[in-house]
Amino acid sequence: MRVGLFIPCYINQLYPQVAIATLELLEKLNVDVYYPSTQTCCGQPLGNSGYEEDSKGACQLFVENFKEYDCIVGPSGSCIYHVKKHFDILEQTPDVVKVRNNAYELCEFIVKVLGKTDLGASFPHKVGLHKSCHGLRGLHLGSCSERMDPHFSTEEDLLNNVKGLELMKLNREDECCGFGGTFSVFEEAISVKMGKDKIQDHLNSGVEVITGADHSCLMHLEGLINRDNKPLRVMHIAEILNSTI
Repeated sequence: MRVGLFIPCYINQLYPQVAIATLELLEKLNVDVYYPSTQTCCGQPLGNSGYEEDSKGACQLFVENFKEYDCIVGPSGSCIYHVKKHFDILEQTPDVVKVRNNAYELCEFIVKVLGKTDLGASFPHKVGLHKSCHGLRGLHLGSCSERMDPHFSTEEDLLNNVKGLELMKLNREDECCGFGGTFSVFEEAISVKMGKDKIQDHLNSGVEVITGADHSCLMHLEGLINRDNKPLRVMHIAEILNSTI
C-alpha cells in the first residue's frame, strides 16, 4: 500500500515537529510513505470563509498531488474533513472520487486501516484529550455526548495503550474550543471565552498535557495558555504516539 503524506500548510509553517512525528510514526508502522513536494493548502480557509469558487485551484492541485496513492494520510481531522466533504465543488472525476474516498486522519488510518492500537509508545504524564468538532462530528472518530450511541474513540484507543499515560476525564469532553478557523478572527470575544472554558476544564481535571488530532484547535488553546501563563503543555497526538520516554 502506497500512502501519500499530507501535511497541512499551518503545520508545515508553524509546527514542523508534528509533521516529523507523523512521518516517523508511519515509518515505524512499516507504512510505505511518500511526500508529494508540490502539495499546498487543501483550500479549507477559503471555503470556510465563503470563497469556495476561489478555493477550486487549491482543491484541484490537492487531487493532482495525491491521486496516484492508495491512501492519503494527514495529521489533521479538520483538513481531511474538508477533502472528504467539501471537494464536491469539483467535477467528480474518478481521480477526485478516489482521493475523497481514501483520505484519512492519522488516528483513523492507524486504527481502522492498519488495525493497530498499541504502538509501543510511552509517555508518563496526565493527558487531557481535546476532541475536535471536525474529527468528532465530521469524521465520526468518536461518539458524541449528545447522542445515545455506545462510547467509542479512535484517539482514546491509541492513548489508552501508551505506557505510563494517564488519560484524564474531562467534565465537558467533546465541547468546541472556539477556534473554528476564521470564526476566531471574526468572533474573537466568543472564541476566547470558549477556549478559556476548555482550558479551565483541563486544569480542573488535573491535566498536565493537552493533546488532540487537530493542531489548529491546539494552536488556539496554546495561545491562550501562553498569554495567561497556565501550567499546561500542548502536544499533537502524533508526538505522544511517537514518544518512547
